Amino acid sequence: MSRVREGSPHAHGAIWDGKGTNFTLFSANATKVEVCLFDARGEKELERVELPEYTDQIWHGYLKDVHPGSVYGMRVHGPYEPDAGHRFNPNKLLLDPYARGHIGELKWDPAIFGYTLGAKDDDLSFDERDSAPFVPKCVVVNPDFDWKGQPRVGVTSWDGTIIYETHVRGFTKLHPHVPQHQRGTYAGFTKEVIHYIKSLGVTTVELLPIHTFINDSYLLEKKLTNYWGYNSIGFFAPDPRYASQPEHTLREFKEMVARFHDAGLEVILDVVYNHTAEGNELGPTLSFKGIDNESYYRLLPDRKRYYINDTGTGNTFNLSNFRVIQLVMDSLRYWVNETHVDGFRFDLGTVLAREPGGFDSHSGFLKAVDQDPVLSTVKLIAEPWDIGPGGYQVGGFPPGWSEWNDRFRDTVRDFWRTDASARDIAPRLCASGDVFNHQGRRPWACVNFVTAHDGFTLNDLVSYNDKHNAANGENNMDGSNDNRSWNCGAEGPTDNPDIAALRVRQMRNMLGTLLLSQGTPMMLAGDEFCRTQQGNNNAYCQDNAISWVDWTLKETHATLIEFVRKLTWMRHKYPILRRSRFLTGEYSKELDVKDLTWINASGSEMHAENWSDAGMRCFGMIMDGRAQPTGVRQRGAEATMLLILNGHFDVVEFTLPVAPGGNVWTRLIDTNVPHEDETPAFKSGDVYGVTARSLLLFSLVE
Repeated sequence: MSRVREGSPHAHGAIWDGKGTNFTLFSANATKVEVCLFDARGEKELERVELPEYTDQIWHGYLKDVHPGSVYGMRVHGPYEPDAGHRFNPNKLLLDPYARGHIGELKWDPAIFGYTLGAKDDDLSFDERDSAPFVPKCVVVNPDFDWKGQPRVGVTSWDGTIIYETHVRGFTKLHPHVPQHQRGTYAGFTKEVIHYIKSLGVTTVELLPIHTFINDSYLLEKKLTNYWGYNSIGFFAPDPRYASQPEHTLREFKEMVARFHDAGLEVILDVVYNHTAEGNELGPTLSFKGIDNESYYRLLPDRKRYYINDTGTGNTFNLSNFRVIQLVMDSLRYWVNETHVDGFRFDLGTVLAREPGGFDSHSGFLKAVDQDPVLSTVKLIAEPWDIGPGGYQVGGFPPGWSEWNDRFRDTVRDFWRTDASARDIAPRLCASGDVFNHQGRRPWACVNFVTAHDGFTLNDLVSYNDKHNAANGENNMDGSNDNRSWNCGAEGPTDNPDIAALRVRQMRNMLGTLLLSQGTPMMLAGDEFCRTQQGNNNAYCQDNAISWVDWTLKETHATLIEFVRKLTWMRHKYPILRRSRFLTGEYSKELDVKDLTWINASGSEMHAENWSDAGMRCFGMIMDGRAQPTGVRQRGAEATMLLILNGHFDVVEFTLPVAPGGNVWTRLIDTNVPHEDETPAFKSGDVYGVTARSLLLFSLVE
C-alpha cells in the first residue's frame, strides 16, 4: 500500500494525527503541488511527494510516518505569466502559509527570486535555479501542551486595562538577572521580569511582532536588521530567533504566555496581516507569490504584473479573497485557542478593511471578525491608518474594536510644549468622544498613547527637538520630522540641573495625562525610567543598545517608577478615572448631576470666551462621582476628582472650586512634587499656586 493517501482538505497546513501528517495547500491556479521532505537540519532534500487530490481549490494528501520535527517545504507548479498575475516557479521552495514552525534563516541569493536578476525585463524572465539551499523551511509540530487548567482568555475588563508595549528581544537582552542564554527570548520573561511588569500596575503586555519575519537585504548590507519585525512571512509560527531553544520554539512561547497568565497579566500580539516580506514584482519568491500570486495579493486591475501598494512595503495582502480571509481568521483563532493569547493589535489595520473601492467598515474581513465566537472573547485593537487613498480612519472601525488614537498623542505633546490650548486637549482627556462616541462604542475604544515603538521614547521627547537617525544609514532622511517634541533648552544629554528637572517634570506631566485620562492608556516599556534611543525616532533597524532596554536606568530613575505606580494605583482605585460611559458635561435634571464641569483658574465654570481663548492653558476638570455610572438611571457613589493642567510657562494662582458633596480637596498628585507620603488637604476657595507646566489631581472629601 502506498504511504501516500488522499487525506482531507479541511485541516489546513501540516497536521499530525499521531501516525502521520495531513498536508493541504490552497491554490486556485496551480496545476500541481509537491511536498518536499528534508533532513533534520533542513539542508538535504530527501523526497518529493505530489499531493494527490484537489478539492475546492485545496491540494491535499496524507503521508504516513511524517512526524513532529519533520522538515518540509512546498513546490508549486503552474503558469509563469506575470502580466496575467501568475508567478509559479517549482524551482523555488516555498513556505507553507499554515506552517506552525520554521527552521533556518533566509540567505539573500539570486536563486530565491522567481526571475533572473539582471535579465532583460527583469521579472518577466524565468529563473531555473533551486532556491532550497537559501530559504527557511517548515517544521511539523506537536501542539500538545499542559495548560494546567488555566483559562484561555484574559483577566481584565476593558475599562480596567492598562497596556504596556514592548519587544520580546529588546526587553530582556540587557537584563542583569536573566540567564545569559535566555536574554532576548521568550524564556527571558522570567517570573522576576514579569513580577516587575506587574508591579507597575499595568494589566496587559503588548508584544511587537513575533510571527516569523524576514530581514531585508538592504539592511543586512548595512549590517543592520529588521529589529521591529514588521515583515512577516508566516502567520502561524513564532519566530525561532526569539527562542532560547529554537527546536522548541512553540513550547517556549506557550510557556511564556502561561507565566504572564500566572501573574494575572494579559498578552496581546502585534500582528501584520496587511503585507508580506515578498515585496513587489522585483521581490523574492518565498511563499504566497509562488503559491497563488493573483489570489494572495492586490494587483493593479489593468496591469496585473504590478502590485497595489497601500502599505508602503511593495505589496498589499488581498483580504477581498475569501481564502485569504480564511487564512487570517484561522491564524487569529490559532493564536487564541492554541497559545491562549488575549488579543491583537493590527498593524495598518485600515488595509485589512479595504475592498476594491477603498476602506469599508462593513468589509468582508471585519464582518468575519465581528461574528466570530472565538475572536469576540479577546481584545481587538486597530492601527487605523495606512498610506493608501482614504487611509486615515481613526474612529471609523465598527463597534467591538478599539483603535490607536494619534490625536491624543499629538495634542498632549503640543499642550505640554505650549502649542495647544484647553480647547484642543479637553476632548482628548475625555476619550475623544468627538471621535468615538457613536454606535454605542465605549471610552475604552480609544487607546491613548503619548509614545510607542515608532517614534521618540518619552525621555527623548523632552530631550530632542530633532531626530538623530544617522545610525540607520539613510543620512537622517528616514523617520518623521513631525515629532512635536521640545528639548527643554538643550539638545540631548545635559548637566544643567534646571533643564534636567524640567525634563523629568514634563515626563511626569505626560505620564499623568496619559494615565488619568478617560479611555485605554498604553505605555511604552522603559518610559517609566527614562529609556533613551539617543534621539533616534525610527529605530526599526537597530538590534543593539539603541533599542534594548537599559536596566541600569531602573535604579537611577526609581522615583519616576514610583510615580508611575502611584498613577496606575489611582486609576485602579478611582473608577471615575476609567468610566465605561463617556463624560459629556451634560446636566441630568432627573439626578441633579453634571458628570463633568470645566473650570478656569478663578474656580468658575468655563464659558465660551475661555474656550475661544487660544492662550488658555491652565484649567481644571471636575469629574463628579455622583454621575450616573451605568445605563440605570441612578446616582453613582464614586469619589469626585479634580484634575488641573497648567501648560503655561509660569505659575498660575488657581482657586480650588466649590463642588457638591464636600468642601475639602485632598491633593493626590502634583507633578512638581516628585515624591510625597502625605496627602495635604485644601478647602474650596483656597488659592493654590500651580507650578508652571505641571499637573495636579485632587479628591473631594466631606
